[in-house]
Amino acid sequence: MPASSESRSYDAVIIGAGVIGAAIGMEMARAGYKTLNVDALPAAGYGPTSNSCAIIRVHYSTLDGTAMAYDGYFDWKDWPGYLGVADERGHAIFHHCGCLIMKTEQNKGLAAVLKHVEALDIPHEHWDADRIRQAIPGYDLKTFWPARRMEDPNFGEPSGGAIDGGVFFPTAGYISDPQLASHNLQRAAEAAGGSFLFNRKVVEIPVENGRVQGVVLDDGTRIAAPVVVNVAGPHSSQINKLVGADADMRITTKPLRQEVVHLDSPDGLNFEKDGIVVSDSDIACYIRPETGNHILVGSEDPECDPREVVDPDDYNRDLTDQAVTQAYRYAQRLPNVPVSQSPKGVVDLYDVTEDWIPIYDRSCIDGFYMAIGTSGNQFKNAGVAGRLMTALIGYVEGGGDQDGKPLAFQLKHLDRTIDTATFSRRREINPDSSFSVLG
Repeated sequence: MPASSESRSYDAVIIGAGVIGAAIGMEMARAGYKTLNVDALPAAGYGPTSNSCAIIRVHYSTLDGTAMAYDGYFDWKDWPGYLGVADERGHAIFHHCGCLIMKTEQNKGLAAVLKHVEALDIPHEHWDADRIRQAIPGYDLKTFWPARRMEDPNFGEPSGGAIDGGVFFPTAGYISDPQLASHNLQRAAEAAGGSFLFNRKVVEIPVENGRVQGVVLDDGTRIAAPVVVNVAGPHSSQINKLVGADADMRITTKPLRQEVVHLDSPDGLNFEKDGIVVSDSDIACYIRPETGNHILVGSEDPECDPREVVDPDDYNRDLTDQAVTQAYRYAQRLPNVPVSQSPKGVVDLYDVTEDWIPIYDRSCIDGFYMAIGTSGNQFKNAGVAGRLMTALIGYVEGGGDQDGKPLAFQLKHLDRTIDTATFSRRREINPDSSFSVLG
């Protein structure tokens, strides 16, 4: 495209307008920054956010991750109040159905999860097998681990024993329209003075004397800013390379292809109305209700499932036998669920780190920050991530040494701080992680 003579200036440019990018734009604008979110796509939340399962849950494999999720729950619980502004498209709805996690051998009876939620006084209930079947009539609780591919001759064969209980979290549910949630955040950011620019790709990030100077767009527009925040989702590693921010990173990100299948509810079960979110590591699936009386089924990434790293601009967007495998895995629990060899569903990308815990951090380039590796398990934390990044940027720009003395970030809804070193680009791989979409 021909070069443009246009030039503008902002306090901060945020690359990306998915749910995390839009939340960062809103929180920074509310803190007084003159912000611009730039996105290569046509609208906020138009990329992987639009296909997010958008599950709001409070269980994580680390204490800081659990605290963040519980803090974020209160944003969603009063979503219109958190936004504080109207949206001509209406507000996204939080379906407050709760979440059940099966106690399995794989998650060691949820011992670590329970330790974290008890430390934070998060409401939860222990359900026995009868209570589970009451909540989901017809559920088969036989154990099937290890998870297998459907072509495995032993697929669907019980392994002996049965699941005898789980933990139910009433502080959980899902958002049925994640793109609308992103649009809501855009409108709230704009009400606070933030701006958004769509259908524009960042092609250059100038640096002088070790500090970013802003961004250059694909139409030649130069935007001056002393702060640039990478929230580019599956393109995050490409953006880092543009500016040389990957030079000192011990934790990196990559775009991972994912499939989610949508099943019809079996006859006699209105899962859209009566269903709950379920995480079941024995069959390596998570599920939630979906509009149209469907059941959405995703993979919890067992060893037998391929982890396909792809080019974020060129990958197979069609469902494969992975989706059929996930459908049949769930049919082990709910035998009457109809399974098609040509299922419905979505294919999109996660932006993941080696330990599936995100990076919320500065970089080795002054003024360049990262909120990346968030896909798959950070949708629920959008508001918290926005506040954390706003505080972290303020801390560093004010002279704080994030690498030497990381910010202790005060949560909004809990009387608790979290150690932002947990999300450092220079951390070691966290051995407490689930190393999966569960975080």
